[in-house]
Amino acid sequence: MLPVQKPIREYRTLEEIRQRKDELLNDLHQDNTQFTKLWNQVFLKRDGNTKTDYIAGLVSNGIVAVDTFFLIRKLLKNYGSIFGFRSSKKKRR
Repeated sequence: MLPVQKPIREYRTLEEIRQRKDELLNDLHQDNTQFTKLWNQVFLKRDGNTKTDYIAGLVSNGIVAVDTFFLIRKLLKNYGSIFGFRSSKKKRR
């Protein structure tokens, strides 16, 4: 993959450099504002959670945990020798 080449701007006066610096500063402030808005949306507190929602969340998380446990157990049982948990293939009954 080729590196990305940015256009090179030539500055002839100190005023051009100051203008570019101001442009970049404004862009940074706009990007920071947008980033802050998006970041705050990620951590919105959801109001109105009832006991039913809380219990449903616990049950859902419990089911995911049990499912993950069984998946890992099955993978280690079938492919344990690949991961180094079983040195030789044992005879299955």
